[in-house]
Order: sequence, then C-alpha cells, then structure tokens
Amino acid sequence: MSNENQANPAANETLELLMQHASVRKYQDRPVGEDTLAAIIGAAQMASTSSNVQAYSVIAVTDPQQKAQLSALSGNQAYIEECPVFLIWCADLYRLHETAGPQLPDGGTFDTTENFIVATVDAALAAQNAAVAAESLGLGIVYIGGVRNNIAELSELLGLPELVYPVFGMCLGYPEGPAGIRPRLPLEGVLHRGRYEKEKTAAQVAVYDEVSKEYMLKRSGGKMDTPWSAMMVKRFAEPSRLHMKEYLLSKGFMQR
Repeated sequence: MSNENQANPAANETLELLMQHASVRKYQDRPVGEDTLAAIIGAAQMASTSSNVQAYSVIAVTDPQQKAQLSALSGNQAYIEECPVFLIWCADLYRLHETAGPQLPDGGTFDTTENFIVATVDAALAAQNAAVAAESLGLGIVYIGGVRNNIAELSELLGLPELVYPVFGMCLGYPEGPAGIRPRLPLEGVLHRGRYEKEKTAAQVAVYDEVSKEYMLKRSGGKMDTPWSAMMVKRFAEPSRLHMKEYLLSKGFMQR
C-alpha cells in the first residue's frame, strides 16, 4: 500500500483531544455525576507510577462552604467556588509508611528526597490522566497551584497526615462556553536530539515571543502585547512560597 493511501499516523482522536486542551475557568451549573467522577479517577489510577507505589491520593470537594474556604486559602480564585467539583491532588507516602513501614528496619526510607520526588511525580501523572479523561467526556479543568499559598492551613482543613502534601488543585466541571487555547513554545524549543542544544534556546524563545504577543493582542482586544519572555521576567523576579521548604520538612519529607 502506498504512503498516500495510509492513514496519517499523527492524526487520531486522542491527539486531536490533547491538542485542544485549554484551561477552563467558567463552569455550567451542572453537577458531575458520581459515575463520571469515578470514571475520571479510575483513568487517573491507570497512569504510570514508579515501581507501582501509587504514592498519591485525591480529595474531591463538593460542599459549597468548604470550597469557599479552599478558595480563600488559594488566592480567592472564584472558579474554585463555581466549579461543581474541586479536586486536591496529594503526594501521599503516609499510606506506605503505615502499611510497609512497620515491616522495615528503622521504619523505611519514606523521608528521603528521592521518595518525595517519586510521590510528587506520581500525583502529577495521575492528575494529567484525569484531565484527559475529563476532557474526553466533555468536561474541562484548570490546575490550581494556589493551594500552596497557605498550605499549612489548607492541609489542616483537609486533615492531611504526615507524609501527605497537596501538590495542586484541579477545578472540574462542564465548561460555560469555549476556552481559548494558549500557544506553546515551538517544538524545536523543547525537543533536543542527543544532547541539550543550548545554542538554540534564545532563538526559539524569540520565535515564541512573536507568537505570544499576537495571542495576547487577540485575547486582550488589542490592549496588551506582552511577550512570553517579559511575563517570565515578572514571574521569576521575586521568590514565591518560601514557606514550602519548612512546611515539607515539618510533614516528614526530604529529611535526607
């Protein structure tokens, strides 16, 4: 069979879904059914996990009062209150500490920096599976890093034990209208071949700056044309959430 008659291997429903991802911040007043939520979390559970440790947990919050409290602790982001379900994705070594720990010399190695990384990555992989599953069912999501703004208070509200911390939140619900797709860096800006090609970094950022300026002009109705690099200058000008290290140490993470 000739190449012309074969289906394009880079075009299928899954890829089309992934390429249409956009953060959703406006939601319909429509509940997410328990069966739908179970399907989304079930898909999350099938994500890759280091050595099958499955070192994460997710807390689903639907109570309006509790969502309001979480919103206040996360930068007063209104969509936390407006979405029907707010998910908090947690790195979780407590479960393993309680079940495997008693059988291990000196309680095991749950306090190492490596296992902190493993748990954090596990949570992120599971969450992204959930995001794709949700979008395949017609729902939308937006990640909320703001759960780390007042992380100790938020952890207390959620009853998080030692060796559990909230990595991020995720608003979940049915979108109220279409959301704009934000362009990403050029492929050649992130794909390196054989070695890190640092000599091409600046050129690829310059290309992306032009794309991001056009996007911002369109998004703002001509009021803003800030390039991506300028946004990143502002983003990294001052440190943020410097309480994180002390908090993580207090929860038993990264002791060695």
